[in-house]
Amino acid sequence: MQVQGKVFLVTGGSSGLGAATVRLFSRNGARIVIADVNEDAGRRIAAECGDAVLFARTDVTDEASVNGAIRSAVESFGKLSGAVNCAGIAPGERVVGKSGPHSLTLFAKVINVNLIGTFNVTRLAAAAISSGEADAEGERGVIINTASVAAYEGQIGQAAYAASKGGIAALTLPLARELARFGIRVVTIAPGVFDTALMDNLPEPVRRSLGQQVPFPPRLGRPEEYASLALHIVENSMLNGEVIRLDGALRLSAQ
Repeated sequence: MQVQGKVFLVTGGSSGLGAATVRLFSRNGARIVIADVNEDAGRRIAAECGDAVLFARTDVTDEASVNGAIRSAVESFGKLSGAVNCAGIAPGERVVGKSGPHSLTLFAKVINVNLIGTFNVTRLAAAAISSGEADAEGERGVIINTASVAAYEGQIGQAAYAASKGGIAALTLPLARELARFGIRVVTIAPGVFDTALMDNLPEPVRRSLGQQVPFPPRLGRPEEYASLALHIVENSMLNGEVIRLDGALRLSAQ
């Protein structure tokens, strides 16, 4: 499926991996709705990209909010061809810390935003995509979700985050198998350590140390590299039901 002329919903599109995806897809002729809670940044990126990109303030955990963003895509651009789910949070907390046991409220919040939010967007986007016209090979669209290497090597303090990303990885194959009858592919990207807003609060020596743990290239990943893989996934129809690590051969240590 070619990106040009297609319509995508990008959650978390106001920053980081999502913003890079919006910019790259836009340059390649896609029309996009940025679905994010960060309205100021989202509108700036939409204005930067031109009339083919719109912003819709969206809470991925809320059905009405996501449906509103999908409706904006269909009403403005005539259809929905795919979704790229980049929205997520990554707070850290030990299961047993100095102040006691892990907050159950925080654990539930991470699962709600990262895992349930991803599924919420996936199910609603899939319903919209399934009503569209298929191409010559029977393909209607593609959904790209974002896990993490923490799904496989979660570190100390990442119980909630790793569980949420592990759930996204585990969803990939059953989603792909079920949605195949509609001509919808599902692929997940599992990034390693990337230079995104999640890293902004870390001191530069810590950021540099994290990058140097990557076997090659020994640096933090660039959001544009995530976007490049997302673009390839859209355009390579044999990619389906797979979780692709994008990590420079990194394997996380315990801490």
